[in-house]
Amino acid sequence: MSERTLRAAGRPVEVSKADKVLFPEDGFTKDDIAEYYREVGHTVVRYTKERPLAAERYPDGITGQRIFQKNASEHTPDWIRRFSAPKKEGGVTVHVVCDEPATLVYLSDQACLTPHVWPSRVDALDFPDRLIFDLDPEGNDLETLRDAARSTRDLLEELALPSFVMTTGSRGFHVLAPLRRHENFDEVRDFAGQVATVLAERKPGTLTVRQRKEERGNRVFVDYLRNAYGQTAVVPYSVRARPGAPVATPLRWDELSEVTPWEFTVRDIPARLHEHGDPWSDLGNHAHSLGRARNLLEHLRTA
Repeated sequence: MSERTLRAAGRPVEVSKADKVLFPEDGFTKDDIAEYYREVGHTVVRYTKERPLAAERYPDGITGQRIFQKNASEHTPDWIRRFSAPKKEGGVTVHVVCDEPATLVYLSDQACLTPHVWPSRVDALDFPDRLIFDLDPEGNDLETLRDAARSTRDLLEELALPSFVMTTGSRGFHVLAPLRRHENFDEVRDFAGQVATVLAERKPGTLTVRQRKEERGNRVFVDYLRNAYGQTAVVPYSVRARPGAPVATPLRWDELSEVTPWEFTVRDIPARLHEHGDPWSDLGNHAHSLGRARNLLEHLRTA
């Protein structure tokens, strides 16, 4: 099977070299990944629609070269949307915008395992609609990592910000709070940095905001740096380039104590979505601006 045509939401997409193995230990092929994204595409597009996208590609499989591609290829089909995002230093980056499941299948044909998107949408590029904390462990203590996620949730609750949690499919968790797009990236990043600092001050033995790895020890790094113009975060339900083909998976908070960051794979997600739905399906209904949260945070820091 060298070529195959998949139909995603009514649009045919050709997958070339469909039998090419991308995960040597597991035998998953390009066709397997394309079929996965075709099957879950309607859910994934909720998180990619209207956002500049970067493609994490592995043309020779996960043991080969990693390519993080921001600019759309000149061979990108005309039916795929593009958006020219201004660079701060001048010029533009021409991003793919994934507004339909067929785009995910096309990206799979380009050996993109993991799409990443901006925290903002193209109609208000400098105003993010999500606040993201990437909890990156140095050691292998899962309970410390889970406690870091709960601590982040609890502090955000103190600031009247509902939060959501996701496995990264790699080593950590993301904690996210939806925003109303009233504040720009500079304001959101400043707020995120203050929140991360409070977390590290509350639990200095297990949490840190130190960027240099040699200064972290075995503490969990509370990474707030994705809250910036031009930065990206892994898309929910994306495949990660690790053995087993784990998937970045939104959770209910009551699941956190039971799962690892790499718990769910491409084998699990279609059935999980069918049986339980998407835990983040009402994400946008919980969006807040940061005005009240900033006041509450200032009170916490000066109390």
